[in-house]
Formats: sequence, structure tokens, C-alpha cells
Amino acid sequence: MTTLTTIIVGALVVGTVLGLLGSGGSAVAVPILVYLVGHNGKVAIAESMAIVGAISLVGAIPYARAKNVDWQSVLFFGIPAMMGTWIGAWLSGMASSATQLIVFAIVILFAAITMLRNSFRKPVTSLVGLETPPNSTIEVDKSTWKLILVATEGITVGALTGFVGVGGGFLIVPALLLLGKLPMRVAIGTSLVIVTLKSVVGLVKYQSVLASNGLSIDWFTVAIFSGIGLIGCAVGQQVNSKLDQRTLKKVFAVFLIVIGVFVIVKECRQLI
Repeated sequence: MTTLTTIIVGALVVGTVLGLLGSGGSAVAVPILVYLVGHNGKVAIAESMAIVGAISLVGAIPYARAKNVDWQSVLFFGIPAMMGTWIGAWLSGMASSATQLIVFAIVILFAAITMLRNSFRKPVTSLVGLETPPNSTIEVDKSTWKLILVATEGITVGALTGFVGVGGGFLIVPALLLLGKLPMRVAIGTSLVIVTLKSVVGLVKYQSVLASNGLSIDWFTVAIFSGIGLIGCAVGQQVNSKLDQRTLKKVFAVFLIVIGVFVIVKECRQLI
């Protein structure tokens, strides 16, 4: 398989995952860019931010038009998340690519195990997306304590994103649902806006991180992944309604566990 073919197929996979689950794009994009396309780990993390950020931006537009974005949550979660992303990206400059990828693998293993555990429960909430009614009228909790928790979660999620390139919808949607008490559709729309914002911040900071290591982003790869990924995302959204959500999440969780274990084994060998 040629590099271009690998990029196109990989982009379709990333986009389809985002369309099917509403998250998980970076968890798939980073390993594809590193182990199939052959990019350096730091470069792949920066590229995944650009790719997922672009797809999230396009995905957020219809939610914003339908007024399914809670801008107060964007303020109280998004700004701390952007600060966290900057800090995480700065810290990444002091870590090796192998260390970053091992942390990346640990994060997606945690997400996969939590997703798998929640998929066996009666759906009230789940890690990737909750099966609350789309028109649910949950009262939004804006108490000071809840806003502090949301901001703290934002910084944590942002730092993870900046350091390893993941931590988008996996962690943001549950935080907005459980802490912000947002309806499901509003949580997704708000999450997409936040992912876009912190991806931009992380990408900007990563320019200096990459430059200090003599590296640079392959913008051709980013453009192909983003464009083809949007097509895959549209396909995934169409297929989503025809599949059993619990089974889908179980399969994806197992897939993430395989990826996580593979990355840990591969990168630990690099450190030994």
C-alpha cells in the first residue's frame, strides 16, 4: 500500500470513527500517522490536533446554527481547556516521543476500559456519548461549585490534549453532561466548539515545540486527512442510526485496548 493510499484509508477510518461515535478521532489518527504513515510521534500529535480540530469546526457549525451550543460552558470549560492545552504542549517539549506515546496509550486504555464497563450498564451516561433523549430538557446547573469543577476538568483535559493529542470528546462530553447538566445534543455541540478551540491553541504552541526539535508538520497529510475525514464522518453519521450503540461501543473499546497495548509494547522497546 502506497503512502498516499495509506493516508486516504486512514483518513476515512478517522472520519468514520468520529461520525459513528462523536469522538475517538485522535485515538485512531495518532497510531495511523506514526505506525502506518511513518511520522514522528510529536509530529503525529500536532497533525492529529489540526485534523480533529478542522473536522470538529465543520461539525460544530450545524449545532451552533441550531443553538445547541452552551456558550457559558465554552467560557468556563473551554478557556481553562485552552490554558491546559498550552501547558501540556509546553511540557511535551521536555518529553521524548516514546514517552508521549506511552502516556497516549495509557489514556486510551483508560477510556476504552471505562467505555467497555459502561456499555454493560443500563444506559444513563457513557464515556463517549450518552443515550439521553435528543430533546431532553435537563435543567442546566450553573452553581459556583459546578463551574469550578467544570473549569478544573477543562484544565485537566486540555493538558492531556496538549501532551498526547487525545482527550477530546471522550472526556469533554461526560464532563458537560455530569457537571454542567447539559442536554445530550447541547453537550455534543459544545464539545465540538471546545475541541476546535483547544486544537488551535495546541497546534500554535506545537509549532515552537517541533521547530526546537528540527521537525515540522506535513500539511499535505493534514489536508488529505481533514478532507477525506469529513467524508468518512458523514458516512459514519449515516451508518450510526442503523447500528446498535452498545455493541458498537464494545467493539470500539476492544479495538482501542488492542491499539493501547500495541503502542505500549512498541514504545517500551524503544526506551529499553
